[in-house]
Amino acid sequence: MIFLTPEEQEFIIHHMNDDPATLLLRQKTNSGLRMREIAAQLTARQKARQKLPAWYANPALVFPPPLSVEQASSERTALYKASLVGKSDPLPDNPTLLIDLTGGMGVDTAAFSERVDQVIYVENQANLAELATYNLPRLGASGIEFRSDNGLHFLQNFAGYADWIYLDPARRDSRGGKVVRLEDCEPPVADWYDTLLAKAQRLLIKTSPLIDIESSLRTLKGVSDVHVVAVDNECKEVLFVVSKEAADDVLMTAVNLRSKAVDEHFSFVRSAEKQVDILFGPPDRYLYEPNSSILKAGAFRVIADRFKLTKIAPNSHLYTSDKVVDGFPGRIFEVIGTCKPDRKAVRMLVPDRKANLTIRNFPDSVDALRKTLELTDGGETYIFATTLLDGTKRLLITNKLVN
Repeated sequence: MIFLTPEEQEFIIHHMNDDPATLLLRQKTNSGLRMREIAAQLTARQKARQKLPAWYANPALVFPPPLSVEQASSERTALYKASLVGKSDPLPDNPTLLIDLTGGMGVDTAAFSERVDQVIYVENQANLAELATYNLPRLGASGIEFRSDNGLHFLQNFAGYADWIYLDPARRDSRGGKVVRLEDCEPPVADWYDTLLAKAQRLLIKTSPLIDIESSLRTLKGVSDVHVVAVDNECKEVLFVVSKEAADDVLMTAVNLRSKAVDEHFSFVRSAEKQVDILFGPPDRYLYEPNSSILKAGAFRVIADRFKLTKIAPNSHLYTSDKVVDGFPGRIFEVIGTCKPDRKAVRMLVPDRKANLTIRNFPDSVDALRKTLELTDGGETYIFATTLLDGTKRLLITNKLVN
């Protein structure tokens, strides 16, 4: 592990926004400083600027390689995961224990340490374990036992019992390519089930935002909750909670953590999606687009039922009403016109030919349709290309009311 001298820390602080490659070219003018190591630290730190602001701002920390920063949770999603864990028994003489079997950079571990009494951090890569041991106390985290070990080997030799085990399987194959399916991750979670559930009351498993939820529920036994987590309308991760306590149904929660507005939460029982009856019909005065976490969670019908909205078509996932509905978790637009996906028709409603274009159940891509319609991106107009209930293709021309 690299330890930074006070001079090197000060240099990094004064060059936080500089290009690391350019600094390397000036290496001779910075004699006495290890510029190659400093450049690597700056690259990793700059990648952490948005997702790990507390880490980025702390000059005492030593960062792992940039790939580890990319793979780490953001501070916001780590705090959300930590909000899901806590005491299963509130008695003070029964401290809660969470085992983080894939500790990595330690972002999630630090967040968990704020919610439970004890955390055991386990990491197979010795360099990451050493860095976490050094960094987390400097971030104020406490109550953590650090172990450099293979997670399965650690569990097999662990004589205790945990309230929670947290697992974030590696989503890259032996050649460094990204994988999504649980069976392709390392470790393969299903192969660990008996060992995991023999050592803890509950499991919290982090997976890719691209994962097939339905397929994963068939693979994972005993899932009680699924959490789809987005940040500013971009899906970041899907979390599965496994419990020894039998659940009659799976509780789905879609959360959109927002930087400039109140976070959006929407929960529903999975079986309700197939059971609820909703109305279908043509676009009315207002149009509703659910946030990405709701769409990923598959709340296509229950969202219409919950907010008393009409759905435009079974596969379009756009909703409508004649009056504005408060509290909708997504964007709301006012419809100012509809037309065929035709250049001349669009020019009548959008004379400046500038609009934000979205595709929902439509055969063309955004880029192809924008070229056909001769539209430039941006402006105050929002166009939704979609398919109506009778199968006709239409453009819905709108102005945004709520972001």
